[in-house]
Amino acid sequence: MKIVLRLVIISILVLILPNFIDGITVDSWFTSILVAVVLAFLNTFLKPVLKIVAFPITMFTLGLFLLVINAVIVLLVPHIVQGFSVDGFFPALIFSIVLSVCNTILGFIVRD
Repeated sequence: MKIVLRLVIISILVLILPNFIDGITVDSWFTSILVAVVLAFLNTFLKPVLKIVAFPITMFTLGLFLLVINAVIVLLVPHIVQGFSVDGFFPALIFSIVLSVCNTILGFIVRD
């Protein structure tokens, strides 16, 4: 049940954030739910692989490269979900930073 609550809150964030970040568009509520599910899927399965591959760069940049990995994952989502678009790297980076901060806060509020 907590996973569903987290996905709903993230989909609400995905629906709200394009109002504040230029370069990101979401067509509908259903699209934002799909984006939240695809982001959860990519963060579960693809992100650990990217972290292992990019470990030397991450160590050299003192962890800042993880922001780039998050942005790359956000850039992959429009290729999977129709109705969601990201117009470049910097909107994806800002989107991923805000979404990560909100996920962290959400993690303190809704514990698994």
